[in-house]
Amino acid sequence: MDERRAVEVSKYLSKHLRHQPGRIGLTLDEGGWVEIGTLLTAAAAHGFRFTRDELEHVVAHNDKRRFAVEGVRIRASQGHSVEVDLGLPAATPPAYLYHGTVARNLDAIRAEGLRPMNRHDVHLSADRGTATRVGGRRGRPVVLSVDTGAMHRDGHVFKVSANGVWLTAAVPPHYLRFPAGH
Repeated sequence: MDERRAVEVSKYLSKHLRHQPGRIGLTLDEGGWVEIGTLLTAAAAHGFRFTRDELEHVVAHNDKRRFAVEGVRIRASQGHSVEVDLGLPAATPPAYLYHGTVARNLDAIRAEGLRPMNRHDVHLSADRGTATRVGGRRGRPVVLSVDTGAMHRDGHVFKVSANGVWLTAAVPPHYLRFPAGH
């Protein structure tokens, strides 16, 4: 499978497993799962055909492990804007996690902290490199350090998705550390 096709299938899966399952007639269960056969049939009926082999390639080779397969079912690992319960247990975060953004968002973040926006949770990265790549999708990245150790001690709940993304409801501004010059 060439890279262009893999990206095309991955974006299609993200759109319909995270944000708009109803657009192609899918109904996700409470955990965000749908049968693979149902997904393939629905996609084909709406003009986007891909094979089980292509799907498995995208799941296996996606560098961010965006999707999980369990038996005959598939789901997005996190990032949903539709209501799902991923069933992730609470986890103790490391002392610091990171969030990639861009400079134009910093004034709002200083005032309001990190909010989930159209997702269910704020997404945090375990390392600066990943946060840099995330922020870089929207322009020149700015990486914020999040004092997750203090947040956890203060009662904030964290979960970690199957692909290593840390999730929390929100990050109040006083837990954020901005890089010099920002």
